[in-house]
Amino acid sequence: MQKSILITGCSSGIGLNAAHTLRDRGWQVFAACRKQVDCHRLSDEGFIAPRLDYETPETIEAALADVLKHTGGTLTGIFNNGAYAIPGLVEDLPTDALRQIFEANFFGYHALTRAVIPVMRAQGHGRIVQCSSILGFSPLPWRGAYNATKFALEGLTDTLRLEMRGTQIFPVLIEPGPITTNIRENAIPHFEKWIDWENSARADDYKALKQRLYTSSGPDPFELPPNAVTKKLIHALEAPRPRARYYVTFPTYLMGTLKRLLSTSGIDFVASRF
Repeated sequence: MQKSILITGCSSGIGLNAAHTLRDRGWQVFAACRKQVDCHRLSDEGFIAPRLDYETPETIEAALADVLKHTGGTLTGIFNNGAYAIPGLVEDLPTDALRQIFEANFFGYHALTRAVIPVMRAQGHGRIVQCSSILGFSPLPWRGAYNATKFALEGLTDTLRLEMRGTQIFPVLIEPGPITTNIRENAIPHFEKWIDWENSARADDYKALKQRLYTSSGPDPFELPPNAVTKKLIHALEAPRPRARYYVTFPTYLMGTLKRLLSTSGIDFVASRF
């Protein structure tokens, strides 16, 4: 039976690379996007591309139903990948902004995961791969909203992994550091919608953030292309016993090591340099 996977966030970056690479490896790939225009583009590239917007529960249900219709009711894996950021200080972040980003980066992941578990239980196997981040275990300043969603995702996935012990359903975390994607550009409208930086008590400190957001200065140090994530995704999907988590990029390995070696104050000193 052909292996099948539903990947979210396929309009660009990690999701798009994963979709093309896994299709080339013989997988039946369902490449979901939030915007219908991107679904049409991927359909033109030969994918079945359902619309799936994590902030709209009915699209999650409809997308999964469409996938199962094409597979005859089975699904080897899902890759929860689509997410965005709201840059800004925690003190300037409205609670409603947190509610919205959690719908996209966390609650939507949970809804799709819950919906697919009965399918995987019935077929006797499955892989649930979550695209987390280095920011899911090592936060950086100015990224509080994104940090919070990824920390929550890590906790939920670790719990699910414990609950799935003894089954052939494997929840897996992938934790990338800097990857070449559109996440910075995509964050701009959310920053402009939610962060009243001009009236912030730290308005002067926003100058560096705005410079980073609005000005392209080339790749970040140690930045890798999206295929670095796809390589780990392939192992998570195809290895007989996948790892619980996969680090991607040097900063992730570095911070994972420092978290084991340094005190909290030492980690805070390192993180404050970024």
